[in-house]
Amino acid sequence: MRLMSPGRQRGITLIESLVAIVIAALGILGILGVQMRTLTDTQTSVRRAQAIRLIEDLSERMRVSPNALLSIEEYASGYSEKGSDLTVTDCSSKICTPAEQAKYDLKQWKTTVAGTLPLGQASIFLAPGETVDTNRRQLGVIIAWRENEHEGTKTDDIDASKIRSVDSSGTVTFAAGTDTTNACPADTTCHLQYIPVAARCAPHDNGSGTKMLYCS
Repeated sequence: MRLMSPGRQRGITLIESLVAIVIAALGILGILGVQMRTLTDTQTSVRRAQAIRLIEDLSERMRVSPNALLSIEEYASGYSEKGSDLTVTDCSSKICTPAEQAKYDLKQWKTTVAGTLPLGQASIFLAPGETVDTNRRQLGVIIAWRENEHEGTKTDDIDASKIRSVDSSGTVTFAAGTDTTNACPADTTCHLQYIPVAARCAPHDNGSGTKMLYCS
């Protein structure tokens, strides 16, 4: 009987190498995904910190203006009103009225917002909980910037302009009341904060219907 020797097997090492390359590639892609997720979270945190600092800047601008409370309505400004669109009196070189000072501060601040955050925009509105004009003491400030979350990954849990109901429905609503004019625009991330207006010089009615300033 003539014995036939089996043929030599070829290609085993090549297959093992290809499998190892695929496994290494999957591992590298996983690490890259984790790094990208970390980078996105870091950018979101940095942008939110910048938004908080910008709101503090607006608060300080009003704090150094003794008549800010008298002109509280002059600070109200929607998203569509850009700093570059405002024509104001230069209060750095002349004495301005309270209303002119408010518009000047608003122009400077909105220009800073646009230059600090990507596609930065801001809306300032009267606090909805204060309905009597003579008793208004707060302003709502919401800053929006370009969203860096992919569609489907952003959740309302990190949107500081929204609140979630405590009941079982978990309904998410705008935190500034029923008026959605100042709600967070589409494709943006927002931060909402209420700031008190300085009352160093407070307006009061002298009995004739004219507002006067009382400075302590």
